[in-house]
Parts: sequence; C-alpha cells; structure tokens
Amino acid sequence: MSTLTIDQVTTGQALPELSYDVSATTVVLGALASRDWRPMHHDHKFATERSGTQDIFLNTPNLAAWFERFITDWTGPLGRIGRMTFRMRDSVFPGDRMVFAGTVTGTATDPAGCAWVDLDITVSVSTADDGDRLCCTCTARVAIPTTDDDNPWARKGDDWTP
Repeated sequence: MSTLTIDQVTTGQALPELSYDVSATTVVLGALASRDWRPMHHDHKFATERSGTQDIFLNTPNLAAWFERFITDWTGPLGRIGRMTFRMRDSVFPGDRMVFAGTVTGTATDPAGCAWVDLDITVSVSTADDGDRLCCTCTARVAIPTTDDDNPWARKGDDWTP
C-alpha cells in the first residue's frame, strides 16, 4: 500500500467511496466485538416489538469502527486519527447498503511539523424500500506523513497535539 503524504491532499478533494452491504451478521458481530449485549443489536423480536425499530441495527462502536476503516483505507497504514466526532441521524439495518463519502475540508501543518487533514464524512444507506437516506455525519482530524519517511505514529508528547 502506498503512503499518502500531505502534498497529495487538497481542500475539496473527495475520498474514494466505500460501499458495504449490511447483513444481520454484520450487526451482530459488531455488537459482539464491542461487548454490547443489548438485545436491540441481536434480537429481531426485541428490536421490533420493544424498541419499535424495523430490525436489529448497528451500534455506536461498530459504526465508529466503520468510520475508522473508511479513513484509514484512504490514508494507508500511517494515517493516525487525532479526533473524530459523529452524529447518528438514523439507524443502519440489515439489508441496507452503507455508502461512505468524504471530503477534505482543510489541511495544516502544526508547529511540531505534524501534517493534519480535516474531513467531513457522510454515511448514506440505500434500500429497495426507502431509497437513499442520510444516516450519519462525521468530522475527523487525521495526521498523515509530511514525506515518505515521516510517521505520525512516532509522534509523542508535545509532538502529538490533535
């Protein structure tokens, strides 16, 4: 995998989309991995009858992991997320096709020489029944190398100020 460096990034640049077909297994394994035993993430009857949702749905840590994957798929292994905030506007259910899209909203190099990229990310889902709907929005700040021999993961203490 090639290394993305700050000179390859411009404000307004679009990140490559990531699409993924969500299954019940996707939802359950994400809840299991994050030790979220709440039944609305694995029990269809509970989700529909007690929670009033159409089905089981992705939990917050699972969605956070998908955002992290989307970002690091773009940056490569040296991308280091400094900050990430997201808002869940709607649920993601089995049968949905998640589509992640992102845009670079800014770039900067801090006084310690760390290169930063600011991102706006959206997750929309496509379904046969409902069409497309916006489910989540996210902003992130990620450190990327300034040159091929730079590594944001080596920064510590005062050299790491996300």
